[in-house]
Formats: sequence, structure tokens, C-alpha cells
Amino acid sequence: MTIAECIERVAAQLEQAGLCFGHGTDNSGDEAAWLVLHVLGVALDGSFQDWGRAVPERESAEIDAVLAARCRTRRPLAYLLGSAWFAGLEFGVDEHVLVPRSPLAELILDQYRPWIDPGGVKRVLDMCTGSGCIAIASAVNLPLAQVVAVDISPQALANARANVERHGLNKRVILVESDLFQHVPPGPYQLIVANPPYVPAASLSGLPEEYQAEPGLGLASGEDGLDAVLTILLDAPRFLGEDGVLICEVGESEQRLAAALPDLPFLWLEFQYGGSGVFVLTKQQLEAAGESLAGLIRERKHVV
Repeated sequence: MTIAECIERVAAQLEQAGLCFGHGTDNSGDEAAWLVLHVLGVALDGSFQDWGRAVPERESAEIDAVLAARCRTRRPLAYLLGSAWFAGLEFGVDEHVLVPRSPLAELILDQYRPWIDPGGVKRVLDMCTGSGCIAIASAVNLPLAQVVAVDISPQALANARANVERHGLNKRVILVESDLFQHVPPGPYQLIVANPPYVPAASLSGLPEEYQAEPGLGLASGEDGLDAVLTILLDAPRFLGEDGVLICEVGESEQRLAAALPDLPFLWLEFQYGGSGVFVLTKQQLEAAGESLAGLIRERKHVV
């Protein structure tokens, strides 16, 4: 069987199994190609062209084993392979971190332009870093910047630490265990980038099994999914430099957040390759909203 035929066969079985795609791919064909090429140990950068090459018997058996596990367990393929790709870089992943898939990758590859001057960025704060993919990709694409990467989970930070070492960035990516800003080193940061949990807690049980295999700590954030992002909005200006910006992903909570803070001038970004729910706010805009943010957070705590 050729590689092309093998990918076609795997894609058909993935499709027949009724799986959910959304953890690095969005369709059975791309996931099949990822699985097959990973097992074969060939480049996943789009350069591979030898589709007519025969698949060796040993690798064919390994492909079938991974395929069977994917269909049986419905775990994301990244967990089964122990690997995922983000912004053109490979990361080790396990069940303690979300599978990298943020549209922020597109912004990182553009060096966050036009929202910052890449050459003027000395310090970046990555909130809720998980596998460290955003922090590491940011460091690679902003070679003059030091990146502080924060997460509440020691298990996630262990995963991130392995990825920092993998990419040789120990001196430029600093990992900090912290509940949001609680233990963050003082600013100023020219950029804070955040991909916090933003799913309503009650919605977790209704998600496809692939998403339920991920750590709930990285997905759920209170009754309406807004607990973490509201804290980030309130505290971020204390850590931003005068020209600093906050770039934050809230995914499906975009409308709920905008409705909760109708006077905050969120700039919602559009992406060439898909994705939504990412906003940009300046330090000045956040400071102006500080009183209303604090009041909203107090009100929500009182209601609870």
C-alpha cells in the first residue's frame, strides 16, 4: 500500500467512526495525513511529496494501532502521538495540557503586528500557558523579548518546561506557577497575551469526548465562562507598560463578554485561516474600565 492509499484508508475509517476533529485538524483527511506521516517520521511542514512510496509493514502495523486507539478511545490524536504542531513548531503534549490550536498562531507568525512594534518588545507575559506553545512561539518570533509564562497547574508547567528545553529557550522563557496574576513578576510588559479557560462549567459534560479528554482546569471558568477573563481585564493594566496591549482569546464567550461590558471598546480580530473570539485592548482602555470591571466582579461574587 502506498502512503497516499494508506492516508485515504485511514481517513475513511476516521470518518466512519464519527469522531470530532478540532485538535490540530478540522477534518478526517488532514488528521489521517498527520497520523501516517508522523508514524513514518517524515516532515510535517508541507514539503513531503513521495506519496507513491510503499508503507513498510512495521509502520503499517503502528498506524493501525494508533488508528484503532483513536477510534476506540476518542482521545485527541495529539495525546496518542504525544506531539502537536503550533505556529510551525512541534510541541510535546500530554493530558495535563490543552492540545495547541489557537488562532493566535497566525498573529504570532506576524510578530503581533500591527498591535506592537516587534523590535521594541523586551518583555512578554503569557497567561495560562499550558504546554507553553504560545510563549515559546512568541519567543521564537520576537527574538529580542523575554517571555514570562504563567500557569496554575504544576503538571502543565512540567510539560511546558520540557518544551522550553526542547526549543533551547531556557534563558528567554521563564515559567511561573501562579493563579493568574497572583505571583507574576512585576512589569512593565509591552505585551500580555492570554488564552484563559472560557467555557461555562455546565457545558463541559455536553462537549464531544475529545474535548472531555482535556483537563477541565484549562477549559471551564465559572458559570458563564467569564471568571478568568474578567480578572485578567481588571489586573492587566498594573503589569502593562504605557504603550502596552492585552491580546486575549475567549472563543465562544465573545458575545457573553461583550454583553457584560458594553462600554469596553473590544477590538475583535479577524483571521485569514479561521478562528474568532480574540480581542485587543490597550492599557489606557483597560484603566478607564477599571471601576466598572471591579464593580461587575463584586456583583458576580455577591450573586454567587
